[in-house]
Amino acid sequence: MNERGKPHPDNSSNRIAGEKNRFSQVCMFAFNFLKHPSMVGGLLPSSPFLVEEVLRQVDWEEARTIVEYGPGLGSFTRRILQKMRPDARLIALEINKDFARSLRKSIQDPRFHLVQESATEIDSVLARLEHPHADYVVSGIPFSAMPHSTRDRIVRKTHAVLRPRGSFLVYQVSGAVLPYLERVFGNVAHDFELLNIVPARMFYCAR
Repeated sequence: MNERGKPHPDNSSNRIAGEKNRFSQVCMFAFNFLKHPSMVGGLLPSSPFLVEEVLRQVDWEEARTIVEYGPGLGSFTRRILQKMRPDARLIALEINKDFARSLRKSIQDPRFHLVQESATEIDSVLARLEHPHADYVVSGIPFSAMPHSTRDRIVRKTHAVLRPRGSFLVYQVSGAVLPYLERVFGNVAHDFELLNIVPARMFYCAR
């Protein structure tokens, strides 16, 4: 603030720049949803309410290796990095080139490792990065838009790479993935978040 109580020009400029950046990210997300609806989970990024509700399931003191399927523009990614241990690692799998380019440009954290591969390859990705297992896998990829065989493959491979008592945390706009989760994990906890642009369903699975 200056002497007259008005916002300092620099602060105002930063705020405007931040708003423009957020607006451009929303536009990019919406454009990619319309262009590749089978690759993007929704028209707009996840709300902070959804992010917090899903991540409430994570034991941050114990989590060393966290995997994220389909980070998009990083709504979950940034919050995970804020919460996780200094010695933990976040491995994100993103096949959308625009999103991957944006994430590489905007996130400069040595604990973050972005891989442009499908979630169907999670076992080989972890092996290549010399991680024996994952403690948590967080996923917002649109299972409803996938072939049945792909849904099944991702769920089974995720179960295989999780450590004992590790968890698969899934948020979706539909329940299409639920039968696959129940078939592989057994009991699946359900929840619902209304405070999202499109109300989201959440499924929590423990190995």
